Amino acid sequence: MADEPLVLGIETSCDETGVGIVRGTTLLADAIASSVDEHARFGGVVPEVASRAHLEAMVPTIDRALKEAGVSAKDLDGIAVTAGPGLAGALLVGVSAAKAYAYALGKPLYGVNHLASHICVDQLEHGALPEPTMALLVSGGHSSLLLSTDITSDVRPMGATIDDAAGEAFDKIARVLNLGFPGGPVIDRYAKEGDPNAITFPRGLTGPRDPAYDFSFSGLKTAVARWIEAKRAAGEDVPVRDVAASFQEAVVDVLTRKAVRACRDQGVDHLMIGGGVAANSRLRVLAQERCEAAGIRLRVPRPKLCTDNGAMVAALGAEMVARGRAASDWDLSADSSLPVTDPHVPGSGAGHGHDHDHVHEVSKENLYS
Repeated sequence: MADEPLVLGIETSCDETGVGIVRGTTLLADAIASSVDEHARFGGVVPEVASRAHLEAMVPTIDRALKEAGVSAKDLDGIAVTAGPGLAGALLVGVSAAKAYAYALGKPLYGVNHLASHICVDQLEHGALPEPTMALLVSGGHSSLLLSTDITSDVRPMGATIDDAAGEAFDKIARVLNLGFPGGPVIDRYAKEGDPNAITFPRGLTGPRDPAYDFSFSGLKTAVARWIEAKRAAGEDVPVRDVAASFQEAVVDVLTRKAVRACRDQGVDHLMIGGGVAANSRLRVLAQERCEAAGIRLRVPRPKLCTDNGAMVAALGAEMVARGRAASDWDLSADSSLPVTDPHVPGSGAGHGHDHDHVHEVSKENLYS
């Protein structure tokens, strides 16, 4: 265990300040400071509010993670940070903090991809990822099918949402039903008491001529909203639980159907599901049923690791160190649209050599002795 890389990861792509520490594939700490309550009254994430919350939470959350892991900052083998995709201002807070800590400690810096991190986090629960692995990532900002043959260097997009992501649809329908924000957990809760077959809602992009692996939830969202409006206009009560269950069923039906089809078409026998919507209980059940029927092994991390967190960033950072991938340069920048084909942002190697050792040593003595 001692020779496995000890890496701290920082995640600030949206509204949660996540700091994780891993040794190899072993999770030592997963500290999170969420600003979701500050956004709830707006019905969605406000970028400026998120950025300011990250600024306030960063140092205390890093300190909490180090204490939880029982390690010293000077013992780290690297600092990993989400460089994109995500909210530009929020990402900048994390990247700036990671640079400061890496430079002061004299440790290599790894700017990594948010989506690739969501895939890699499964290693903390189920061990090394098989190569290749098909990944279905579903969250408030992303609904993607990705094929990973090497999580540090080769992640290929197979399909993605062409409009609303699944998580966005959950939030919007929850708002129409007056259930609050965020919508995913509350829809899941109400759906457990409803009938998923009560209302037949459309399944987007499932026709014979539609893209095999792409997703569309905008039409579903509109159909559900109009159904609810029609009920209210007629003076009838809206069966909230049945609407929630039927809407949820339409989403997870499409997600699992396309994911299993992609595995079959590509000859991949492992499917990993990640992202915040992967915490949905119905998605987990239906995915398991369909994977078993197709002879596919399903891997889904526990719910806490599905949502945005620092552990997933640390996991990918540790894999970068273990495989000898090039560290990022000090001019690493946040990229709000960083493509998943770039699992990390490598540098030329400059900035991590002996030219800055005297600065590192002085800083370590002052800050971490």
